[in-house]
Amino acid sequence: MSFRQTYLRALPQLTVEQAEETALALFRYQAVHCPPYATYLAQLGRDPQAVQQLTDIPFLPIEFFKTHDVRTEPHAWEGQELFLSSGTTLQQRSRHQLRDPQLYRDNAARIFEQYYGPLTSWTFLALLPSYLEQGNSSLVAMIDDFARRSGQMHEAFFLRDHAALLATLAEAKRDPNRRIMLFGVSYALLDLAAEYGPAPELQDLTVLETGGMKGRRREMIREELHQELQQAFGPNGIHSEYGMTELLSQAYSFGDGRFHASAQLRILLRDPSDPFAVSNNRPDGALNVIDLANVDSCAFIETKDLARMHPDGSFEVLGRMDNSDVRGCNQMA
Repeated sequence: MSFRQTYLRALPQLTVEQAEETALALFRYQAVHCPPYATYLAQLGRDPQAVQQLTDIPFLPIEFFKTHDVRTEPHAWEGQELFLSSGTTLQQRSRHQLRDPQLYRDNAARIFEQYYGPLTSWTFLALLPSYLEQGNSSLVAMIDDFARRSGQMHEAFFLRDHAALLATLAEAKRDPNRRIMLFGVSYALLDLAAEYGPAPELQDLTVLETGGMKGRRREMIREELHQELQQAFGPNGIHSEYGMTELLSQAYSFGDGRFHASAQLRILLRDPSDPFAVSNNRPDGALNVIDLANVDSCAFIETKDLARMHPDGSFEVLGRMDNSDVRGCNQMA
């Protein structure tokens, strides 16, 4: 059995205690079999065998997903699905090739159910106009799969038809056995709130914002955004998702702005002025992500987000580093 087969068999049962050893094994595998990463490590003069702990790992700058074909064992497979980051026509979009599209969907469903319970107890609705229009969105693929698995009778996506969304919300609320989750990019949720205010249909939902103004509105800090949304959707906290094209896993916030991640998504912080000064105990800094579901691309990603860590392992996203383009999910300035 190959490393990949053995690894994927163990991934769904991964515990926090096993995560570091698993990450080091995956690092040594990708350091050899992911050509862009191997070249990057060679240019740095780093010997993979000398890496003994997670903070020793050089993380791949996220921009490589825009400029390189970031795949592990690329000779062994052709991409079955392509995810592209959001962006304008003037921006180069990140590309993430999937060897096994079902791996992404199964992984996302498992993480969601860890925090929110069975998919079959939910009705999923979404306001994601820019993601739908640009296509190849990992977020759209995830929500579409959630809606299919839930067995819901209602259409999940509403481009800009707020009236149809409200009618669907009213109808979905008649089912006492299902909760309703409304996913939305920030500007679309604000547009809905501005048009309908505290309408009865907008109450008693789980609203999950996925970040991003996409140039449609001024950027807000998360607290300001959530306060404005609560005026329309009620006093319950606004939930959030931390995810991006380059990751196959997600973290969730349940209304307090602090994201919680499963065992396979490890967050480390680095000195914003030194990408190789990575620490387990920095209170704040630039955010590095280990996504153990990224077995076929690269699991060790240096993002351009700034974050704060909390003692319980949760984290806040504070904004973006200077001179980085605004893109993706939850990248609020």
